Amino acid sequence: MRFSKLKLGLAFAALALLASCGTPGIPEPPSLELARPVRDLRAARKGNEVHLAWSVPEETTDHQTFRHVGPTRICRNVGPIMHGCGTPVAELPTPKAGSKQGVSFRRKAPPKSQKPIPPQAAYTDQLSPSLQLQSPTSNLVYAVSVLNSYGRSAGLSNQVQVPSAPTLPPPENLRARLTAEGVLLAWDPVSPAREIPGLHYAYRIYRRDVASNHDSVAGEAQASGETNPSLLDTGFESEKTYDYRLTVVTLVEQASGSAQVEGDDGPPVRVVAHDVFPPKPPTGLQAVFSGPGQKPFIDLVWAGNSEADLAGYNVYRREAGGESVKINTELVKTPALRDSDVAPGHQYSYSISAVDARGNESPRSEEASEAVP
Repeated sequence: MRFSKLKLGLAFAALALLASCGTPGIPEPPSLELARPVRDLRAARKGNEVHLAWSVPEETTDHQTFRHVGPTRICRNVGPIMHGCGTPVAELPTPKAGSKQGVSFRRKAPPKSQKPIPPQAAYTDQLSPSLQLQSPTSNLVYAVSVLNSYGRSAGLSNQVQVPSAPTLPPPENLRARLTAEGVLLAWDPVSPAREIPGLHYAYRIYRRDVASNHDSVAGEAQASGETNPSLLDTGFESEKTYDYRLTVVTLVEQASGSAQVEGDDGPPVRVVAHDVFPPKPPTGLQAVFSGPGQKPFIDLVWAGNSEADLAGYNVYRREAGGESVKINTELVKTPALRDSDVAPGHQYSYSISAVDARGNESPRSEEASEAVP
């Protein structure tokens, strides 16, 4: 009996020992510590600069936190897409928050329902004149490669393209003058040093609302060798202040379609669009007596003005030897008026003026006369 109890105790002890040891799992492979390739590289060209931006990877290819961060290579090719980085145009050091080494961080706090926004990096590539002329109707292809601290990468990012065509300097001596028809802009012409097949040029004028800092294209004009290029802008609003600036656009004819790239902007010219210009005087005024047997009146009709800011008309009347007197107390909204304040045996002469929304009044129209028998 004592021996049976001893065996039972030993069995329980063995079970407890096995339970405490656990069952060993399948060992996980070590992380390669390769950053996930960038997938949102963007590129924009202005003049001789290509501005690149992308999200800094924070995970490895095996979905671990990317801790062993190394440099970032900027890869560029003229023409076809890349299968490898080759010789990078730049190698940026390991990025740090607030670094001034070409990679800058910008992290925004997202709404609580969204994932955190990764930090953003940026780099500006300066294009030499010889590079722009190397294949002027082709494209520059860019990619970035993020390395770990061991100098290894999981591959290139998505590849983006910008035209490789040369750009022209901004025209000089931009002038802007406010007229009754609009803002008249003029500038000195520019032309390329030599003609390149497949390349054409155009002037592009931007209008910036100073109050809102909003840019709009005021217009474009072909750079076709004109000696006195100009453009009339009618798309602005009166009583606002605008800055106008001018750039030359290179238009590229490619097998896949057309492309374009802007040159640098010239210095801005400010215009205060204060409307001091009156409408045109009305035309076609006629005066017609009501006829016998009716209460006397004279009907006036004229051709309506077409100005967009027209507010109405003033009507002036005079008798022989007298001065013209305005007979309306409020602006007449339509190009017609009935004058019932007339007396038999009198002759009346009428003229009309147009008034805009800012109170600018036009010269008076030619007179029309009518007699009341």
